[in-house]
Amino acid sequence: MDGPGVGALRTIGRLAREAGVQPATLRYYERLGLLRPARRTASGYRLYGAEAARRLRFIRRAQALGFSLEEVAQLLALSEDRRAPAAEVKRITRARLADVEARIRDLVRIREALRALEARCSGLGTSRECPILAALQDSEADEEAR
Repeated sequence: MDGPGVGALRTIGRLAREAGVQPATLRYYERLGLLRPARRTASGYRLYGAEAARRLRFIRRAQALGFSLEEVAQLLALSEDRRAPAAEVKRITRARLADVEARIRDLVRIREALRALEARCSGLGTSRECPILAALQDSEADEEAR
């Protein structure tokens, strides 16, 4: 195997450690077609080069921004096709942003419903007397949470 450096080949374990993931994650990415080993040894061990490390960084950054693995695959394909329209990258990003904004609205709604429930309870007495539990058992609480 090559020595350390940018062009060095890495075993699956080493690449996984460098990226802070489990080797199983890399095998999963490989099954999805997101990652490819540079080659395999005669005994079948995967060896990954600089390109795989670059793709893995791309995957991890995209996931950190909330892109699904399907979207990551689309973005990787677009990044490799130098003539692909930037409008497609923007469309995928806009769709992800819309989803994030919808989730934020949902979380704000949930936060407000929880605050209202929490304000009803003094924390005194028994759970049988707890207005939070009563509200959770009441069908009207379902309407408030929506």
